This record gives sequence, structure tokens and C-alpha cells, in this order.
Amino acid sequence: MDQPILQLKQLSKSFANEKVLNEIDLTVETGEIVGYIGPNGAGKSTTVKIMLGLIDEYDGEVRIFGEDIAKGDSSYKAKIGYVPETADLYENLTAFEYFTFVGELYGMEASDVDTKAKQLVNLLGIEEVYHTRISSFSKGMKQKVLIISSLLHNPDLLFLDEPLSGLDANSVIVVKEILAKLAAEGKTIFYSSHIMEVVEKISHRIVLLADGMLIADGTFEELQGQNKDGTLEEIFNELTGFDEHSQIAEQFVSVVQEGQR
Repeated sequence: MDQPILQLKQLSKSFANEKVLNEIDLTVETGEIVGYIGPNGAGKSTTVKIMLGLIDEYDGEVRIFGEDIAKGDSSYKAKIGYVPETADLYENLTAFEYFTFVGELYGMEASDVDTKAKQLVNLLGIEEVYHTRISSFSKGMKQKVLIISSLLHNPDLLFLDEPLSGLDANSVIVVKEILAKLAAEGKTIFYSSHIMEVVEKISHRIVLLADGMLIADGTFEELQGQNKDGTLEEIFNELTGFDEHSQIAEQFVSVVQEGQR
């Protein structure tokens, strides 16, 4: 049997004596789309940054492609793609220049980057701005640049943090199809988002983190079976103990309407 693409064993992390991650155990196999969700401050971004090697002080073990990343060999990063929630895109560069910069970081020839990037921008409908400075791009166009740049080197493991942010409805459908086809080709996708409907539809497995602890791990159908039937959003609220949304909304609207009646 092939070794897991990703393994976390007893992963813990503290900042200023506050535990952000508390003994996380997680195994991800080749070709899985894992939806990694949780409230703000649950530890999602910290987990991803540790796996990317951006945070190097932690307790426990992190293995990617079978190798313990704490040993200092960063070669595994060449097989990883990453779309962060917010990113500095060097907006004084054109899309062409940015793709060239990213591609060369991954060891690609500039001519190969140009050939591939031209095809990808055309498929995502931004070919007209290929030689335009990114500073003039809309949020959705910048997001497409991030998605393309994360895939230029054909990574085996893809980390996506709110990858659909700013995209129009048609582009969302296209990107969701792209992710499904990448997984079918054996790519592994670690997907973090607050948009529960998308996580529910695209994920093979859903992992829920709360207060730094893993509190659920399974398919959407398995999570439904363990809790009240409903949408992922309803299951999320139940598992995280948040049941005040209706009351907060009612009070909010009440305040907005004060003095207007």
C-alpha cells in the first residue's frame, strides 16, 4: 500500500503560552480532497503554515511524502502548490512577469512557463491582461493569477485557503471542476474555506477543528450520521456549540431599526 501523502502525529503548537494546536492526528491519502474547516482562531492557518515550513517550532511530527519535515530537507516544497487567503502579488509586475518569477522559483524554464501560462490564462478568461500590471486587476482576476501560479509546476499536493474568493459564479464552477479532475488524476488537495456549501460538495473528507483540537473527521454523510441531519453549516454549528446566530441576527436588526419606526 502506498504511504500517505500527509501525516500529522500529536501536532501541537503554542504562542505565548497559549496552545493553538492540541495533539492533532491526521492522515491524508493520495487523491483525497480534504475540507479543513473551523471557526476563526481554531488553528487552521497555523496547521497549514507548519506543513508549508513557514512555522518551524512545534511539538509532534509532520510527514509529507513520507518524510519528516523537521529534518530540514525542504525539497518536498517543490511538489507543493499553495493559494493563501491573502497574498502579496508584487503588483508592479505584469501577470506574465509574475508567472515567470514563480515558475523559475520552482525550477521551470521561462519559455516553458510562458507556454503553459498563456494557455491557462486563456482558459480562465484573463488572456487580455497577460501583459498588464497586476495592480490594475480586479480581486477575481488576482485570484485567478494565484490559482494559476500555484499549479504551474504541476504539484502533487495543493493547499488552498479560500481559493474561490472574489471569483464570479461561472469561474467558481470551473475551479470546482478543475479540483475534481486534479484529484481524479491523483493530486491531493487540502482545502480550507468558510463557505460550507462548497466544502460540502467538493470534499471527499471533512476535518473540523475547534479550539485547536480535531473534533470531527469523515465524509459529509458520516458527519450527518453522527449528528443531526442537515447541511454542513448546521453540523458545523452543532459541533462547535454555536447556536446563537438567530438571536444575534434579531438583535442586530433591532439595533439597526432603532428610531426608524
